Amino acid sequence: MLLNQVYQTQKLFTSWRPLIGSLNHVTGTWHLKQPTVLNRQQNVPPSRVSNTSILQQSSLHTINRYNKKILRQQPVLHQPSCQLGLKPASLVAAMPKPVQPYLQLMRADKPIGTWLLYIPCTWSICLAAQPGFFPDFYMLGLFGLGAWVMRGAGCTINDLWDRDFDKAVERTRTRPIASGSVSPYQGLAFLALQLSVGLGVLVQLNMYSIILGASSLGLVVTYPLMKRITYWPQLFLGLTFNWGAMLGWSAVQGSCDWLAVLPLYVSCIAWTLFYDTIYAHQDKEDDVLIGVKSTALLLGDNTKPWLAGFASVMIGGLTLVGMETGQTYPYYAAILLAAAHLGTQTATVDLNNTQDCWNKFQSNRRLGLIILAGIIASTLMKKPKEEKVKNQ
Repeated sequence: MLLNQVYQTQKLFTSWRPLIGSLNHVTGTWHLKQPTVLNRQQNVPPSRVSNTSILQQSSLHTINRYNKKILRQQPVLHQPSCQLGLKPASLVAAMPKPVQPYLQLMRADKPIGTWLLYIPCTWSICLAAQPGFFPDFYMLGLFGLGAWVMRGAGCTINDLWDRDFDKAVERTRTRPIASGSVSPYQGLAFLALQLSVGLGVLVQLNMYSIILGASSLGLVVTYPLMKRITYWPQLFLGLTFNWGAMLGWSAVQGSCDWLAVLPLYVSCIAWTLFYDTIYAHQDKEDDVLIGVKSTALLLGDNTKPWLAGFASVMIGGLTLVGMETGQTYPYYAAILLAAAHLGTQTATVDLNNTQDCWNKFQSNRRLGLIILAGIIASTLMKKPKEEKVKNQ
């Protein structure tokens, strides 16, 4: 009889196992559902509880102990958040389907390139600001729009030139023109629209700046071809990408003070050589296969000493800019932080790890903003020209 009761208990336990775990969709946690047939026993007076009821309650106690053990082992489940992310990729994904390929073509989902194009412009605008005053925020906004549009135009030009190469590279084969979601003809039409918007921004500046800005168009168009010709396409990218280091100053002052602007331009070119060489290490295996050249392939295992050299040129050039423009100690504090940042990147980057190269590349936005903050703080600490005249 006792063995029969044990057997019946095991059958009861087995039949209840599907009811043990039930997901509560409100709280995102697991809870127990007990059969109502046993719950009725709770209202039975103790004096009238049969041996069968006692056995059922004992079985329930055993099951509860088992469930508690399972709950301790189960991770707590959380409902996924339904909030719309503010990341650029999420915003692009939320746009209408016909628009998304064009936003991806101009890399709206990857704004790091826009930042690296825009930051040298901000340095130049802020260095040219009047001592003791904030920079011209209208000019900063205008250059921000220009950087977004022209970086997109550069990406469109690059993808039109490289559509066959992009198909052969794992990282780039999903780009809109390479994948076929945007045809070359549609890409050209979109490029015309982008250049028209960029021209609309440029004509808001003074004539000196309009001529200076228009003179960069040849570099913008031909830069993507350099990877076919030379192992230094990053140098040509630096010449193209940092034109704003000159343009920002002339937009504020009406012309360029070349003693300040040229060291700034050279520093920015060295910075581009630094971060884009790290970036190029992501594709070095594919580049060898398809015959594309880069500083990553040229420098190979000697890349880190060259990175240290590029960083030294950048910091030296920015120091000359500070001396020429009469900067105060916040500027030099920012330069020291930037030097430490560059040194850390050089020492810790794993050039054979694609993800680490991407992370180090992206971290240069933070470096650029540190220097920008130092320029603004330094300019605010300068004495306005009127006070200098009075003191004299």
